[in-house]
Amino acid sequence: MSSRNHAKAASKPRPTLDSVLRRAHLSVSLIAVLAAGLTLTAVALLALRVYSEQNLRLVARSMSYTVEAAVVFGDPMAAKEAMALIGINEDIDQAQVNSKDGQVLARWERGEHGTRYLIERTLTGWMLPDSLTFPITHDEKVIGSIKLVPHSRSLLPFLLSGLSCLLACLALSLIVAVRLSRRMETDITAPLRHLAETAHRVRRDRSFELRVPAAGIAELNQINDDFNALLDELEAWQSHLQKENASLSHRANHDSLTGLSNRAFMEAELERAITEARIGNGKVAVLFLDSDRFKYINDTFGHASGDRVLVTIAARIKQQLREGDLVARLGGDEFAILLKPLRNSSDAMHIADNIIAAMAQAIELPTGNSIVSSLTIGVAVFPDHAIDAVSLVGAADEAMYRAKQAQRGTRQVARLPQTHLHP
Repeated sequence: MSSRNHAKAASKPRPTLDSVLRRAHLSVSLIAVLAAGLTLTAVALLALRVYSEQNLRLVARSMSYTVEAAVVFGDPMAAKEAMALIGINEDIDQAQVNSKDGQVLARWERGEHGTRYLIERTLTGWMLPDSLTFPITHDEKVIGSIKLVPHSRSLLPFLLSGLSCLLACLALSLIVAVRLSRRMETDITAPLRHLAETAHRVRRDRSFELRVPAAGIAELNQINDDFNALLDELEAWQSHLQKENASLSHRANHDSLTGLSNRAFMEAELERAITEARIGNGKVAVLFLDSDRFKYINDTFGHASGDRVLVTIAARIKQQLREGDLVARLGGDEFAILLKPLRNSSDAMHIADNIIAAMAQAIELPTGNSIVSSLTIGVAVFPDHAIDAVSLVGAADEAMYRAKQAQRGTRQVARLPQTHLHP
């Protein structure tokens, strides 16, 4: 059951770092903006209520001075006119003057109780004090009181304009916060994306020459520097391995003394050349070469002189070959040449003659002596003398021995198979 759940979790696509940071930053920005907005709104409403109370108190004080004389003389009409004069220009809904003993001396109402009044009162009434009672004094004695009920006719437009400005500021703050968070996301995710892409390409293509660009954040730049240093080491190690592999491959396929291909490499190339010639109806030639009097040179002048002779023979043979031809040292003083492709059998004879002629020049030995060495060559052509690699080499070897028996330093062509002699 746990393995099934693990497989489902593994198959579920993982969110990208961009999406995780974007959600986190957006959440933080929204929470911060909403918290700031709610705090500013609460502070603004509290300040507005305090302002309303102070304003109502100032209106009450001004109105108490105005109706003071009317209260002293007990004139209700004068008191009502004084209240109406101030109340109509201020946010007052009701005003009432009471005598010292609490009797109503005069009362004034604005008289606006329509639908708009109800809406304004419903929306903003909770922000205003219900009423305010302020004493009326004369000669520092309380002679009555005035009771005011505030009106909210100018509060709702003010509140709506304030809320509009607040929402605009909050929206602008949110936009700025989102832009800044996006820039921060880019500063974080861009270096990590470069690092991930480079690591993926290195793993997939073994492109150890790639490097991660510098990052603007110190910690990320340190990671990039360490990763680039690791790539430097991997690149150096890969180069070392390639050189070692090339060296090992060369040693496995070449003779250490002459630098020529060895028998195994020669046989593999011959098999491949015969297969290609069989498909394309072409020809391939093998020349089997043997150095004459090599044992005498080796015994008389020493092994160093024998090695000098072998190296010189290898160099002179290579000078006579075409591009694409192959020469190998089979062992001791025996060499083999693979000529491919071969247009005419006579080309093989011509190359063999050139090699024999090149050996006429004397070879300088380490002992100070000079000696002339010769090569005896046997030539076999596919498919004239054999139809497989082993038989072709055998035919060339047999032709070389016939040439050596006839006269050293010459060449012989392999005999045709019996099927060619007797059709």
